[in-house]
Amino acid sequence: MMSSFGQQSRRHPRSRGRTWSRTGPDRATLGIVGVVCAVAGFFTLGIVLGPAAMVCGWLAMGRSWAGSRPVPAVVAFALGAIDTLLAIVWLAGSAGMNNGLL
Repeated sequence: MMSSFGQQSRRHPRSRGRTWSRTGPDRATLGIVGVVCAVAGFFTLGIVLGPAAMVCGWLAMGRSWAGSRPVPAVVAFALGAIDTLLAIVWLAGSAGMNNGLL
């Protein structure tokens, strides 16, 4: 009983590591999701979808500015940044000078 303690990985050698590739479709999917979030953010909920697009774009780029970057990831990050900036300007403009009293 004690001789088999901690030796479970010998029966299932593939269970210790990941069995899928982390560089293929996952980053491409994140880039596409980021572009969709950025485009939808121009029409509704820009303050939420803009940062979501930036995060998806950043993760799709591999969390680094170095090396080659896929086009959807860069587009998602740039449109997400523009979307976030426009949403902040819109919120600041809607506050106005009346402090919400009127």
